[in-house]
Amino acid sequence: MKQKLKMLLERDIQSWMILITLLVLILASWYYMVFAMTMNMEPAAQWNEIDIAMLFIMWAVMMAGMMLPTVVPVVLLVDRVNHQRKQRRSPYTHTLYFILGYLLVWAFYSFLITLLQWWLHLLAMLSPMMVSANTVFSSLLLIIAGLYQWSPLKLRCLQVCRSPLSIITTQWREGITGAILMGIKHGQFCLGCCWFLMALLFVAGVMNLKWILILTLLVMAEKILPRAEVLSKIIGVVLIGLGLFIAY
Repeated sequence: MKQKLKMLLERDIQSWMILITLLVLILASWYYMVFAMTMNMEPAAQWNEIDIAMLFIMWAVMMAGMMLPTVVPVVLLVDRVNHQRKQRRSPYTHTLYFILGYLLVWAFYSFLITLLQWWLHLLAMLSPMMVSANTVFSSLLLIIAGLYQWSPLKLRCLQVCRSPLSIITTQWREGITGAILMGIKHGQFCLGCCWFLMALLFVAGVMNLKWILILTLLVMAEKILPRAEVLSKIIGVVLIGLGLFIAY
């Protein structure tokens, strides 16, 4: 009885530590977005390495703040498996390495979208406040994002994000490197599910907190609510409608 109680307490403490770590990362990210994310970009010809680095940091922190809340159920599932392996005295790796792999995927996305934003500034398609300054660009981005919501790739990625057990049962890898690679694998599906939605910040405003929150809630709804495929397609129709409205 004492042994079972001890194991239960160990599991609860470990799960709480993981939750607290995630909560600290999420709160720190949102604190940055609310109180420290103020950038007024000069014309792109005047950018230097520090400007680009700061822009990358801004995107990376935004992606962490927006995506970490959606991955909490998966992280807890991985942590539960790790705890069971620990009880059986099987090899296990701390769940934080899985989180690291997941964040690496979004850091890579942040790097790519930083370069994209620099290019858009070079073309004068974004204002100094990082909002689309081109109606055609805005409408095309909304329409393409809406069409992507109906694509088989989007629906496949959404299915895996909502039911990650297949990755855990078929892609489980041992060791620190294996845990990081598992996090990257899951992060790839989440990236495939949400990357176009994140790019819509170019239309609404990269630093627009209201739209950052709305997009975060939409991503969470797709991953948590029942009949997410239907919700995804409804979002797609709305985006296409907004794109056509802006165009005409």
